[in-house]
Amino acid sequence: MQFSENWLRTMVDPKMTSDELSHLLTMSGLEVEEVEPVAPPFTNVVVAEIREINKHPDADRLNVCQVDVGTGTLLNIVCGAPNVRVGMRVPCAVAGAVLPPGPDGKPFLIKVGKLRGVESQGMLCSARELKLSEDHGGLMDLPSDAPVGQNFRDYYQLNDLKFTIKLTPNKADCLSVLGVAREVSALTGTPLHLPTTKELPVTLTEKLAVKVSAPDLCGRFCGRVIRGVNAKAETPDWMKQRLERSGQRPISALVDISNYVMLELGRPTHVFDLDKIQGGLEVRWGKAGESLKLLNGNTVDVDEWVGVIADEKEIESLAGIMGGDSTAVTLDTQNIYLEAAFWWPSAIQGRARRYNFSTDAAHRFERGVDFENIVEHIERISALIVEICGGIEQVKLGPVDDQIIQLPQRSPVKLRTARAQKVIGVALTDAQIADIFTRLNLQFTHQEGEFLVTPPSYRFDIEIEEDLIEEVARVYGFENIPALPPVAANAMLIAPENQRSLFAIRRLIADQDYQEVINYSFVEEAWEKDFAGNAAPIRVVNPIASQMSVMRTNLLGSLIANARYNLNRKVSRVRIFEMGAVYLRDAAVQDGPLSVAGYHQPKHLAALAYGPVAEEQWGMAARNADFFDVKADLEALFAPQTLKFIKDEHVALHPGRSARIELAGKVIGFIGELHPRLQQKYDLPLAPVVFEVEISALQTVQVPVYQEISKFQAVSRDLALVVKQDIPAQHLADAFAAEIQKNPACHIVQSVALFDEYRGKGLAEDEKSLAFRFSLQDTQSTLQDDRVEAAMSALTAAAAAQYAAKLR
Repeated sequence: MQFSENWLRTMVDPKMTSDELSHLLTMSGLEVEEVEPVAPPFTNVVVAEIREINKHPDADRLNVCQVDVGTGTLLNIVCGAPNVRVGMRVPCAVAGAVLPPGPDGKPFLIKVGKLRGVESQGMLCSARELKLSEDHGGLMDLPSDAPVGQNFRDYYQLNDLKFTIKLTPNKADCLSVLGVAREVSALTGTPLHLPTTKELPVTLTEKLAVKVSAPDLCGRFCGRVIRGVNAKAETPDWMKQRLERSGQRPISALVDISNYVMLELGRPTHVFDLDKIQGGLEVRWGKAGESLKLLNGNTVDVDEWVGVIADEKEIESLAGIMGGDSTAVTLDTQNIYLEAAFWWPSAIQGRARRYNFSTDAAHRFERGVDFENIVEHIERISALIVEICGGIEQVKLGPVDDQIIQLPQRSPVKLRTARAQKVIGVALTDAQIADIFTRLNLQFTHQEGEFLVTPPSYRFDIEIEEDLIEEVARVYGFENIPALPPVAANAMLIAPENQRSLFAIRRLIADQDYQEVINYSFVEEAWEKDFAGNAAPIRVVNPIASQMSVMRTNLLGSLIANARYNLNRKVSRVRIFEMGAVYLRDAAVQDGPLSVAGYHQPKHLAALAYGPVAEEQWGMAARNADFFDVKADLEALFAPQTLKFIKDEHVALHPGRSARIELAGKVIGFIGELHPRLQQKYDLPLAPVVFEVEISALQTVQVPVYQEISKFQAVSRDLALVVKQDIPAQHLADAFAAEIQKNPACHIVQSVALFDEYRGKGLAEDEKSLAFRFSLQDTQSTLQDDRVEAAMSALTAAAAAQYAAKLR
């Protein structure tokens, strides 16, 4: 929200400087982002009148002007402007004036000098030379009543400041100069001077037939027929100044008046060309297949979700958002229909964003606009139209057609003094709170320790007790609230031993020499096809960019993009990880505080290793990270839990170098080398190794349990078994584990490890030899050979029974 300080001070003028006013607004919750002058500094520029013009004797394009600057003596000034004329009043920089810097960045000093032999005692100025606009078509033409000799800065109100405030969404009542003035009045106690308008007599009986067919779209609709306007009338300078200093570009008188009242009172309105309306108007929801060409030139499709104003032939406006091109006013317009309405915020929210644009009207209506003073605002605009576009004798006003369909019910909100004291931390009295509510123009009833407040029609942000407490704190002054340390009983919160925090998991994987990255949850649609084989991803309704149009189902695409980014910047070794949510369709999921019906949003951990396994050094030969390096990192991450890696295929991974990961019989992720097809597509010189697992599996850990340490020596036995080549070593390890679990004779086995694999001479072509090392130990006695042999025989028999294994 941007506005002129001078405009604000016409409504409320506290006795404070601009800096103090800025600080006051910021500390009340209306953050002032910027305060800048409306014009650069310049001196000795006055209003002047051209009395006489003669041709320059030595230059065809120059004139010698006699100029009155209010000193009693005419100045001789040489001027080359094309629009110079006798009687014209212009800004004049007299000798000694300092004008704004030129292209070289240095201030421009005006001296008495000669131009082509003729003395010039000053300079007549254009708006561009004074840095007021980029218009360089000629001298700045001032009104004929501009007082000659007056300082131009004072006459044109250039000692003004533009305030830009950053409003939170709940402060829609401050999207106008009046709204900010109300705040300043409440904060300072300065009287508020509302814009006054004399109600003009109705000179027409004509009404335009309007039917409101959608009470859930429009709660109140007001309109008036106005005939005989002069659309070519010039917008007054004072209005142009206020519009420009509020960030609005003057367009034409009718449009400027509508924009002016929106900025002044916060009421967006629309002006239709009455002669272009076919029959009456209907306020309704759109219909599928309808379209509308807007004032901005875009043609948009309309459906049942968007409100419209339509005549008997076509749609004329998007309700509360933007008017249509077909009934737009032009300089030839003579008769208009002035419309102002209350649109339900829920019926406007999101509609403009759907069409990828935003308007001042939609910005206000979707937050809530005053629904009580619509007729008064119609009268305000009508008076300005009569004043600027023709006068009371030429302009004919019809009666205001005010249709009240359904207005919001303002339910009273209770505030307890004790609750306000507890939240704010200040011992406020009932009298202080009552004074604050009175200053804020909040109607209330009061009994000891309680207030029942009815929000005004322009305050849509007051719904619960905390909203009223916020108002009390703002007006009381955040700076007046003492800074006291909190006083509360401390309680030790013990973290559960069987759960790892996300922070602990980050530390664990960072200890494996991986660096964390953070990426967007929405990704390119092609990534979902390439890295997840997902042909029907979850689409983002309103993506922030075309390449971020779908929600990810795994983290691989983002990691590959991070790796490419680093490789393009000559980083040859990349080890990165990401922890984040993925988004999966799941009809079983119901709505909840952290869930959305139909969508499962688990958190995953993914990591990528590319390039050398370690930084270059003298202690080890350089080699690139492979599947087994990353597998070791993953096993260290889950230790002491044991993972199973089972050969499997994944759409994004190398067919022969990928595996699914299981923990306690449940699949929790995958690991492998990137598929050569994707390596080539994404221009990677080497294939990175990646893994992705569910974080929930990592968070659950086993609580350590005490076990007796044996005093007796352990026994080691090696067992080499010949099996078919298609039998994985993991199958034998599982067979050993099952036998150890169920056979009491094997309970003395403490660990099993594969230490050798052999293929070749002495074995058939379809055979291989797997050598396992067993560690055996008893906690009660020294192991005897018979017990060891019994255990080993049982293990050998189990392998032979299940996989036809034989001793080598």
